[in-house]
Amino acid sequence: MKYLDEYRDPKTAQLLLDEIRRITTRHWTLMEVCGGQTHSLLRHGIAVELEGTVELIHGPGCPVCVTDQAAIDFACQLAQREEIVLASFGDMLRVPGSHGSLLDAQATGAHIQIVYSPSDAVELARKQPETQFVFFAVGFETTAPATALAIKQAARYRLENFSMIVSHVRVQPAMESLVQAPENRVQAFLAAGHVCTVMGYESYESFVNRYQLPVVVTGFEPLDLLDGILACVKQLEANEAMLENRYARTVQAAGNRSAQDLVQEIYQVCDRAWRGFGTIPKGGLELRPEWQQFDALLRFNKPAIPVFKRDECQSFEVMTGQIKPPECPHFGTRCTPESPLGAPMVSSEGACAAYYRYGVTTTP
Repeated sequence: MKYLDEYRDPKTAQLLLDEIRRITTRHWTLMEVCGGQTHSLLRHGIAVELEGTVELIHGPGCPVCVTDQAAIDFACQLAQREEIVLASFGDMLRVPGSHGSLLDAQATGAHIQIVYSPSDAVELARKQPETQFVFFAVGFETTAPATALAIKQAARYRLENFSMIVSHVRVQPAMESLVQAPENRVQAFLAAGHVCTVMGYESYESFVNRYQLPVVVTGFEPLDLLDGILACVKQLEANEAMLENRYARTVQAAGNRSAQDLVQEIYQVCDRAWRGFGTIPKGGLELRPEWQQFDALLRFNKPAIPVFKRDECQSFEVMTGQIKPPECPHFGTRCTPESPLGAPMVSSEGACAAYYRYGVTTTP
């Protein structure tokens, strides 16, 4: 298969659906880790088609959704300062912090610039040396190479007016946190193909061996996802737990070594606060000591901002598979993309946004 349409072929999709139904002898619960996979499953009706056969629950693979409120609050505070411009991807602007969103801050005069890559923020800093530019670096290992490259660019230009709020998070520690929880229902994982493209999938061997859960690396198109689901079900029906790569056209076992080397040069693993989850050990990345001159937390002496947790948004329950978005009492009423109570309704990868966008108002 070479072209996009081939990964959306209805006849092949029906064959895969029929095979999943044919071999399934009991109810299985799978979690797709990535929010992009969640949107594809709902957009193409796969979750509904498999209702009663395989339950698909939606994991915390939306980096915007898990960015800690304190980081958003700090970004809002910096953007209010006269000498600072906060550079951010657009999907972060409407995510609520504990005191409002970046969009709310912008409405009151905060200096916020939407950019399409970290390098854009570096270029802005290079052209306007009198202004401090702070880039809000969010995302999983997929986006970390780009922000690491931006740090190296800033160092090469000897920029003293560029820094980052580093809020990168790591996928596998979150998966471990999920399966260790008493309420865990996940029996197999569809691993995020784009993260594995960068990081490879060799590290999942120890995860599979430790927890005896199948992990299948898969992509984002309908046939990718159905093929991954079928592979999971085959393992579960055979009482097996293995690591499989069903996204071989993109993912290699070792991943992208050049990207990994760049990330390891600039970042080190750290504990990270995840929104709704609390602190996950080894759940994030931070700048290494030799690059900390670009750390906005240190440059601007991050204050202790009180964080008021919002109980109305059930994002933790959604992102751990305890409930589906329509089971939240505020879904589609008090919480909509135009007026969100929490991050999963805002982000383009959020599970609540997916259910709302594709009109899924009941639980598959």
